[in-house]
Amino acid sequence: MKTRLPVIVGFGGFGPAGRSSCHHAYRRMVFDSLPQKLQEETVVSLAVIMKLVSVEGRVEGVGVDGGYVSPEGTTLSASDVDTLYRSTVLEGTLVRRIERSHFDVDAVPTHKPVSLSPNEEGSLSFQVRRKQLPSPLPEGWQVEDNGEGSHVIVALAGTANIKVDCTRKMPVSSAGQLPTGFDPGSYYRSNFHPRGLSMALLGATDALRSMGIEWQQVMEKVNPDEVSVYSGSLMCQVDEHGYGGFMQSSLMGGRVTAKQMALGMNSMPADFINAYVLGSVGTTGSTTGACATFLYNLRIAISDIQAGRSRVVLVGNSEAPVTPEMIDGYHAMGALASDEKLRKLDDTEQPDHRRASRPFGDNCGFTLAESTQYFVLMDDALALELGADIVGAVTDVFVNADGHKKSISAPGPGNYITMAKAVASATAMLGEDAVKRRSFVQAHGSSTPKNRTTEADVLQQVATTFDIEQWPIVAVKSYVGHSLAPASADQLMATLGVFHHGILPGIKTTEVIADDVQADRLLFPLQDKCLGDKAMDVAFLNSKGFGGNNATACVIGPAVVEKMIENRYGKDVVAKYHSKREKVRENSASYEEAALRGEIAPIYKFGEDMIDESKIVIKSDGVTLPGYQRSVELTFSNPYSDMMD
Repeated sequence: MKTRLPVIVGFGGFGPAGRSSCHHAYRRMVFDSLPQKLQEETVVSLAVIMKLVSVEGRVEGVGVDGGYVSPEGTTLSASDVDTLYRSTVLEGTLVRRIERSHFDVDAVPTHKPVSLSPNEEGSLSFQVRRKQLPSPLPEGWQVEDNGEGSHVIVALAGTANIKVDCTRKMPVSSAGQLPTGFDPGSYYRSNFHPRGLSMALLGATDALRSMGIEWQQVMEKVNPDEVSVYSGSLMCQVDEHGYGGFMQSSLMGGRVTAKQMALGMNSMPADFINAYVLGSVGTTGSTTGACATFLYNLRIAISDIQAGRSRVVLVGNSEAPVTPEMIDGYHAMGALASDEKLRKLDDTEQPDHRRASRPFGDNCGFTLAESTQYFVLMDDALALELGADIVGAVTDVFVNADGHKKSISAPGPGNYITMAKAVASATAMLGEDAVKRRSFVQAHGSSTPKNRTTEADVLQQVATTFDIEQWPIVAVKSYVGHSLAPASADQLMATLGVFHHGILPGIKTTEVIADDVQADRLLFPLQDKCLGDKAMDVAFLNSKGFGGNNATACVIGPAVVEKMIENRYGKDVVAKYHSKREKVRENSASYEEAALRGEIAPIYKFGEDMIDESKIVIKSDGVTLPGYQRSVELTFSNPYSDMMD
């Protein structure tokens, strides 16, 4: 059987740059390089989800029959929205100072340990409600009835250690955050869902609707178990509704809830998508690999398709780590760009929050971010049959560890292997000319001093080996920060934008490449580089994760994919595919219109379309499930027949 090509037919999500589908988030990155019409569309798209305007009437592209409506009730055209809210939209996106919708960085609640001692007369007592007395009583506590039934007097013998409510200022106040005013949980009955799970539902829905093909149409063409979902988060769900509240509840005098325990799991994004979005009974899971987590999951996704185990895969990650605890943890490692470090770097009194992440420049640490990004992959045959709009393909993801290490978080040799394999693989598939002249790298670009030298050395050595000159290097963390598990999904989202618009996002937060970055074969564009559409054939997504989790993916552009498909199937088949694709593109455009009206509520089928297990029929050749047109096949051949008697 010919190896099936895993093609990307839908993508979506939300991050600091906005909505991913239709390349909106990518456009925010290259905003100044866009023509006025696309700038206007980008502002409108963001203004709607930021609740700066609402919509009445029907949206046609960015033109509106009824108009956009300001909070004051004034009807506005798209041009008016752009004029009035452009600066607000731009300031309320990308990396910036942490907003109070997360927490107040100047006054984070905490407890201060205090030791109380009796005065010279040996007296130390206080009144407390009887029902608030701890049981058993702490050592040295003596309780006296004060004559009131509801209160007692507590006299202390010796020293008492207590914790007093107070606040503290965070050492780090920059993060990549969802656009100001955008609350994922407000679009459906979120019922105390952790933020990361609400984001996962919206991101997965955005990707599915961007396809322009109803999910039921897809399921009519595949068996129920030929669908895979790979999704998760690196740090679990860490806010108060997940493991954050679960871990703190006892110390805070509260109680653990059943939801906190279950919903906090790092695999829960996949579980939510299966149960409430797709109703999938196919393969599911999440592989965690630090900052390379998305590429680990993408590797499994394309392997499923190439081997024929799955015909369609939804793969992505969702992470919401902008919490005081996560910032404290990474700050303790010395990994984050703290306010103090930024002030010293710029010799200023105020930290430059917008430029906290400075890949390959004089930098001082990475910047945490939140993001949810998802991609729909199909095998090439299914995509042609459905008329799916192919926006790229992923041919390989290579993963290698670092060997023996002294520091578990330090970079190592594994990334040299993954990058070299990826380039060698692309060269074998597309030829030397494509790789040398029409490829670029989505660098890990974490913005730490160690990363800027080690990753540059990896890329320089690979470029030298394959005789690549002036290899363009892009680093999207300069815009959206480091979202941990979805970090490489952010890279892939931006890569699809490059293929479509032909603009490489410059590393604009870096004013000059650092002196210790020795890489004469590499090109670090510090401003957007306009190449024209179809200028790039292949991109390499690179990730250097904590613990030696290195991964590099090879992504090829839609123009190259179409040539490959024509070579495999012939011009007649491709012509019929193009005819089907027109309708799919119309459907996708209809979703774009709806999204511009703010209609982005997630697919959330809570308790709907449940399978009646009493009606499941198992036969020797397959399993039939109620509600599914096709069966799960049970026909297997023996792959070890040559070893059997």
